[in-house]
Amino acid sequence: MNVSFIGSGNVATHLALALYRRGDVIDQVYSPNPAHAALLAGRVEAEAVGSLQLMRRDADVYILAIPDNALYDVVLDFRTDDALVLHTSGATAMEVLKDTSTRYGVLWSPQSFVRDAAVEYDELPFCIEGNTPRVCNDIAAFIGRVSTHVFRTTQEQRQWLHLSAVFVNNFQNGLTAIAQKLCREHEVPFEVLHPIMLTTTQRAFFGDVRYQLTGPAVRNDSRTLATHRRMLGDDKELLAVYDMMSEILKHLKSTLPQP
Repeated sequence: MNVSFIGSGNVATHLALALYRRGDVIDQVYSPNPAHAALLAGRVEAEAVGSLQLMRRDADVYILAIPDNALYDVVLDFRTDDALVLHTSGATAMEVLKDTSTRYGVLWSPQSFVRDAAVEYDELPFCIEGNTPRVCNDIAAFIGRVSTHVFRTTQEQRQWLHLSAVFVNNFQNGLTAIAQKLCREHEVPFEVLHPIMLTTTQRAFFGDVRYQLTGPAVRNDSRTLATHRRMLGDDKELLAVYDMMSEILKHLKSTLPQP
C-alpha cells in the first residue's frame, strides 16, 4: 500500500518505520517544520513536504499522527475522496475525520513512543475503530501485517484505555522521576531500586493489584509515615504527593472484600 503521514514525531516515526519494513511504500511525510519532515522521510524513502497543499491525494492510506489540538486544525484543510484516513489519538473521537473521506477511523496504540527506542512491533497492541464495519475490517487488515495484537474498540472503551494508560505510564513515570531525583540529591544509587521496580511491574500482570499493596500506608505504620513526612518537610510539593498517594493506598486497601 501507499501510505502518507501527516506528522513526523515519535508516533509517526515508529508507525512509518514499521510499515516501511513490512513492505508498504511511504509516499509523503508532512510537517510544518520541513527539517522534521525530511528527517523521517529520509529514513523511509519518502518525499518530505512542508505544506498540506503539497500533499498528493492518491495515497491508499493517510495517517494523521499529530497532537489532538493540531488535529482539529488540519482536518479543516485536508480532503480526499475514498482514501483511508486514520488518526492516532487515544482521546479524540473518529468523527473529527468525517469530512476528510468516506472511509475514516482510528489507529491508536497504548504505547509511549520514544523516537529512537527499539519497539517489538509484533507485540505492539493497536486499538482500531472504523466509521463502518467494512472500514474497520480494512484497518484490521492494514495494521495486522505489523502486529497480531489488534483490538476493535468503541470510542468509550478507547478513551477509558487512554485514561488508564495515563495512570500506568505517565503518572508512574512521574513518580519514578521523583525517586530518581531523591536518590541523586542524596547520593544513593538508583539502580538498587531496579529489581523492586521490575518485580512490581511483573506482578501487576496477574490478579487484582489491590491484593499486592504493601508499604507503611497500607500497614498503617504511623511511625514510618511520620519519618518519611519529616524527611520531605522542606519540599511542600513532594510532601503533598506523598500524603495524597498514602491516602489513595489506604482507600484502595479499604475496598478489598472483607474475609
